[in-house]
Amino acid sequence: MPADSVSTRLYPAGMLNTLSREEVARLHDASRGDLSALLHRCALAVLNSGNESDDAEELFEKFRDFSIEVQQVNRGLRLQLTNAPGSAFVDGRIIEGVRELLSAVIRDLVYFDSEIARHPHHDLSSSEGITNAVFEMLRNARALTPQVDPDLVVCWGGHSISRREYEYSKESGYQLGLRKLNIITGCGPGAMKGPMKGATIAHAKQRVATRRYIGISEPGIIAAESPNPIVSELIVMPDIEKRLEAFVRLGHGIIIFPGGVGTAEEILYLLGILLNPANANMPFPVIMTGPAESASYFEQIDRFIGLTLGEEARARYEIIIGDTEQVAQKMALGIENVRKHRIAQNDAFYFNWLLTIPLELQTPFNVSHENMKAVQIDRSLPLHELAANLRRVFSGIVAGNVKPEGLKAIRKHGNFEICGDSEIMNSLDALLAAFVHDHRMQIPGRSVYKPCYRVIA
Repeated sequence: MPADSVSTRLYPAGMLNTLSREEVARLHDASRGDLSALLHRCALAVLNSGNESDDAEELFEKFRDFSIEVQQVNRGLRLQLTNAPGSAFVDGRIIEGVRELLSAVIRDLVYFDSEIARHPHHDLSSSEGITNAVFEMLRNARALTPQVDPDLVVCWGGHSISRREYEYSKESGYQLGLRKLNIITGCGPGAMKGPMKGATIAHAKQRVATRRYIGISEPGIIAAESPNPIVSELIVMPDIEKRLEAFVRLGHGIIIFPGGVGTAEEILYLLGILLNPANANMPFPVIMTGPAESASYFEQIDRFIGLTLGEEARARYEIIIGDTEQVAQKMALGIENVRKHRIAQNDAFYFNWLLTIPLELQTPFNVSHENMKAVQIDRSLPLHELAANLRRVFSGIVAGNVKPEGLKAIRKHGNFEICGDSEIMNSLDALLAAFVHDHRMQIPGRSVYKPCYRVIA
C-alpha cells in the first residue's frame, strides 16, 4: 500500500445525489457484478487525475490494494474508497472536481450497462441503434444543450508532446476562448489539456458564463490518459468507437495538434466519415496545426494520407503552421458555416444527426493478433472503407502500446502483424518509424520504445 493512500467514505456529486431507492439499488447491484472490475479501473484513473503518466499497468500495480464499493444507505448512494491515491485529497477530504469526475464514471458505466446494453429496445448491431445509444449516453450526461449556437471545438492531439507543442495548444485554446468557443478533448494531458487551460483565461476575460471543458474517454484508455484537472464535464463512453462518434456528433469543428498513433487513428476515423459520399456536402471544419518545430509531423501525416487516400481526402482539412490566431479565426468562420447549414437542413445544433457514419466505423474492433493480421489494406477498397481499416490498424497499435489487454496480448503472443498493399505498408512503416524517431511513441518512464507491431508488405 502506497504511503500517500487514503481510505474514506463520501457521497457522489451531480445527478447521483437525487436518485430513487430503485435507482440506488440498481447502481449498487451493478457495481458488485460484472461491472465491478471496469468500475475499479476507471475510478482509480480519475482519482489519479492530474498525474501525467500513461502507464496503466504501473498505476494498477502501485494501487493494487485500492477498492471502491457502492453502498446503499438511507440518504441514497455512498462510496467507500479504500487505499485511494492521496493526490485526490486535501487534508483528508476529496477535491471537489475529482468527486465530480468519480461520479461521472459511475453514472456512465452503470447507465450503459443497465439502460442500453441490457435493454431489449436498443439494437447495438445497427448503425441507427448505435447512434441512438451515443445520443442517450450524451443526454444522460447532460452534455446536450439545446437553444445554444454551435460553439464546441474538438481538440485532438498527443498526451506525450514537447513543451513547445503544449504551449502552442494552450495559445490556440486562448484564441478560441477569446471568440467564446468551448473545448472538447480526450480529457488527458498534453494537447488535451493545453487548449482547455488556454481557454480558461480567455473565457474569464470575456466573462463567458457557460464555459465548457468536456472530456470524452473510454474504459480502455482512461487509465493511460487520466482526466486533467480542468475537465468540468467527463463522459465515459463504453468503447473507442462510440467515443469517436461522440466527438463528431457533439462537436462543430475539429483542431488536430501533433500527436502519435492515437491522433493518427482519430484522423483516419474522421476521414473515413468525411470521404463517405453521403457527407460530401456537409461543412465540417478540420484544421491541423502546430508550432513551426512540428511542421515535419504534419508533412508526414499529409504525405501518408495523400498516398493512401488521395487528393479527395487532403481537400477535407487545412494545415496551418505557427499561427494560433489564424487557426481560431478560420475555426470560428467554419463553425458559422455549420450553423447556417444546420438551420437550412433543420438539424439540431447540439447533435449532428445528419452525419452519416458507416457501420464499419461504429462496430467495436476487437484487437487481437488474428484480427490485426486480417485487416484488409487494399487499394481496391472504396476510400472511406480503406480509411476505416487503416483506423483499425492504428487502434491496434494504441492498444499494444498502452491498454492493459493489449500489453498482455503482446507479452503472450509477440508483436501484432500488419499486412497489406506493399506501397501502403512501406508508407505506414516509414510513418511509424518517424513517430518513433521523434519520440511520439515513447512511454514515460521507459527509456526505449519497444514496438508492438511488425509491418509486412
